[in-house]
Order: sequence, then structure tokens, then C-alpha cells
Amino acid sequence: MELTQEKALIEAILYLESEPVDERRLSTVSGLSREVVRRVLAALEEDYAGEHRGIELTRLEDGVGLAPKRALWEHLKDHYGKRRDARLSKAALETLSIVAYAQPITRGEIENLRGVSADNMIRLLLQRGLIKETGRKDAPGKPVQYGTTREFLKQFHLQSIAELPRLDEVEEDRFRLDG
Repeated sequence: MELTQEKALIEAILYLESEPVDERRLSTVSGLSREVVRRVLAALEEDYAGEHRGIELTRLEDGVGLAPKRALWEHLKDHYGKRRDARLSKAALETLSIVAYAQPITRGEIENLRGVSADNMIRLLLQRGLIKETGRKDAPGKPVQYGTTREFLKQFHLQSIAELPRLDEVEEDRFRLDG
């Protein structure tokens, strides 16, 4: 079964959606069964795998979307990588990396690792949608804990937090909160 029209329909939906879409929503919008949607996604993934294609099917947590191929991103990021605001400062990137590697983490724990106040950086990262409140720590005062968001994964072209580069032993010790 070629699924030609079904592939065209799912491709159009993915193009029109600004955020990754789960299979259930694709099924609802397209009117296709979830099994057909799964087969179509597999076929599209195969279609986009060729070097002659500039986009690929990306999976982000439970959603699927279209994005430029990773190999092309180096050529595109200067023009298209600048999202809403200017690039993140070194301090903001340091705070974001601490959250990414040590999540869930509190403001106090971030400050302990950075050695300086983190209020402004946390506020900036929250405004940009790169981190979010994930709950409260079971400790005196019940401090808010932070973690990364889907927007973080999208901006750094990661499918999941597990794709973050591995830390060496020295870096791992730095992010350890119990010591």
C-alpha cells in the first residue's frame, strides 16, 4: 500500500502545526486510524532520509514534527536560529546547563553550584520558556524546583534530555548536589 494521499495529508498537517504533534492528534485531524498514521510516519521518515531532502521528521517526547536536517543546521542557524530575542549570555547558558544536567534543581542549589545569585538568570530562562517549575522540594521552605522544557529541546535540536553530551568525571562532580 503506497499511502500516497495519506502521506500528503499527514505531511501538510505537520507543516501547518507549529509544535510537535502526537499520533492521537494526527489521527483526529486527518481522520486516519492510528495504525495508518504510524505507517505513514514511518514512510515519511524513510522519504526524508535521503540526502536530497532538506527536512527530516523529528520526534520530540511524544510528538512528531518537521525540522531542517541536523547536517544543514550549521548553514542555517545564523539566520534562522535567532529566536525571539538575542542569544543567551554566558551566565544564562551556564545556568541553563546546570538546570539541564542536575534537574530537578532549586534556585539555592543553582546558586551553590554557580557561586553567584541566579534570580535574574532563572527569570530570563523562564521568560524564554527554556526552563519551568517542576515541583517543590521536600525540604524546609519547600523551594521550587526547575527543569528544562520542550522549547529547550527544540532550540538545542534534542529529542530528549538523554541526548545531552556526556560529562567527564570532573564536570560530573561539579554538577553533583550531594557533595
